Amino acid sequence: MNEPLLTVKDLSTFLDLHPATIYKMIKKGEIPFTKRKGLGIRFDQKKIETWIAEGSIKINPLLESISNVDIALENYDRMFLKRRTELKGQTRWNYGIGSVIRRKTKNKEDRFYIDFQIGKYRVREAVKGARTRAEAVKVLNSKAADTLRGKYNFKKENSDITFSEMSELYLEKYAKIKKKKSWKTSDWVYLHVLKPFFGSYKLSEIKPEIIEDYTKERLATGIKECSVNRELSCLRKIFNVAIDWDRAKDNPLRKVKFFSEKENLRERVLTDDEEKLLFEASSSHIRPILMVALYTGMRKGEIFRLRWKNVDLEKREIKSVESKSGRGRTLPINSTLFEVLSALKRQNGRTEFVFTNPETGKPYVDIKKAFKGAWRRAGIKDLRFHDLRHTFASRLVKKGVDLIIVKELMGHVSVITTQRYTHSQAKEKSQAVETLTRKPQYFDLECQKNVKSGIINSQGKVLNNVFSVN
Repeated sequence: MNEPLLTVKDLSTFLDLHPATIYKMIKKGEIPFTKRKGLGIRFDQKKIETWIAEGSIKINPLLESISNVDIALENYDRMFLKRRTELKGQTRWNYGIGSVIRRKTKNKEDRFYIDFQIGKYRVREAVKGARTRAEAVKVLNSKAADTLRGKYNFKKENSDITFSEMSELYLEKYAKIKKKKSWKTSDWVYLHVLKPFFGSYKLSEIKPEIIEDYTKERLATGIKECSVNRELSCLRKIFNVAIDWDRAKDNPLRKVKFFSEKENLRERVLTDDEEKLLFEASSSHIRPILMVALYTGMRKGEIFRLRWKNVDLEKREIKSVESKSGRGRTLPINSTLFEVLSALKRQNGRTEFVFTNPETGKPYVDIKKAFKGAWRRAGIKDLRFHDLRHTFASRLVKKGVDLIIVKELMGHVSVITTQRYTHSQAKEKSQAVETLTRKPQYFDLECQKNVKSGIINSQGKVLNNVFSVN
């Protein structure tokens, strides 16, 4: 899609030059322009932007911040001040592009305001922290210039950065701060596949069609659709942050449809027999970890980050467990888990973390190898650590615990997420109803007394009795 061309009037407004001056520049060949049949003289904004960047001309100082310009206010007034008016306790200096206003506060102190309008966009605001009119003039020029650039799509130098540059900023200034340690297993991993594809693109160049090409390429490698969704979610978040930081104007992911994951919802629940076999086959150092997972529903990362200061054995509570949503929650400790944690406290209560790797002295990062070995030795098939969390929720629901309470214990934002565990009772419900299945002795007798069975014609008349009652 071609960018709109600027008229002489448009360009004169932006450069703060009289149209006659622009026509002189055209005549001398000092400015790039084009002639369109039926339209006259027009200017390609990209060429004008390049022309400005190369130093062919500098935007009038009226449209630039004078924060780095060594010019006295009186000289600035002599060059650009149109008029000065005083009315009802305020003084207004009109500089053409806008005005600086000084008002007196109740304490007789000066307070400065700026007032300017670009097209339909008007700005009227106080200049916080400005102690002199010169400082207010600098703010007026800077904001007016930024607004004009936005209207005509004149970009500031380096404003349109590449995805590779933005992803680095996102990782350092957002993910590592907002997501603490989880970024290592999410954003950092996803960027390893996103950057090779999108890295050289500028943010403005990444369109829905390009994202669909990425999706197609990733699926061709054999990865699952749900994995592509995770990567696209990371991409979407980066664009949202870029918009907040004025690095991008829109998010192309809004027009990209994600894959449905309804069929991928996994509801693997550990049975009582499997639980017994699992603990018998587990190493002693991971058994307490499995106990916490089964009796609190905490995620693996939450368990590994659990500190003794958050475990109150007197009140039998685990406090300030930070969920994936960022919310903290308090989990009660039942009698079985109380005994386990009490013994563990006596054993390594001097350490900061509840579960510390004896070989490194640091908290566990993962127990994947030990856990996988345990369920394989136990003869259990297809078990993930996260299934212990599912087991916790499903058992609560099976015991008739209110869904709202289960939601709070699980740390879910919405009860809709918690409701996925209600259908885990389907088998139990079916079995419960099946217990009522029997054939009462009176059933056949009542049927024989009240119903005449036989072949019935289209009029509903019995043509032939199959049996009769004496």
